[in-house]
Amino acid sequence: MQIEINGSDRGTLLVFQLDLPGEAVERFTVQAGTGEWPLKYALGATSLRNGFVDVVNIRDLDQMRLSRYLTEAHNASGAEFKADQARLDALTGHLVVLPAQAFDNTSQTLRIAPQLRLIGSYSEATGKASGPKLGSASAKGLLGQGPSPQSANGGSPYFKLALAGVAVLIVLILAALLL
Repeated sequence: MQIEINGSDRGTLLVFQLDLPGEAVERFTVQAGTGEWPLKYALGATSLRNGFVDVVNIRDLDQMRLSRYLTEAHNASGAEFKADQARLDALTGHLVVLPAQAFDNTSQTLRIAPQLRLIGSYSEATGKASGPKLGSASAKGLLGQGPSPQSANGGSPYFKLALAGVAVLIVLILAALLL
């Protein structure tokens, strides 16, 4: 199976079921100090960010349904996600959840190994800014009100001082050369 990853994607969540015995999961999903990373190889990924890989033991969720976990932890949403909720909640074992950020903004073709079974590709809800609009006069800015006083009178006083210093230095060098 192949999956095309668009490096500019910011809103896709891939969910895989991991077909391994429980005792092999950690060795498979954690990048070793030597750089070896069986999960990355099983995905066929050229780039994968460890900090965004979420390995879920469904048993650890206790009474929480998987669909609720995906909604709360990864903002999973969309029609496909809603249609798959019952199927997701019936899963057992270990899952690998990969948000778009896990692929490090790199376009790549994943070639999925048999240890991983794609459960679904879901949308991630984007956050909206919370709170009221800024109402302070200082928050409005000064755009469109002409040049600032600094640029109206010829620039920064530090720039003028530096320019005068360079002029004095040039005069001293020329005077030394002529003597």
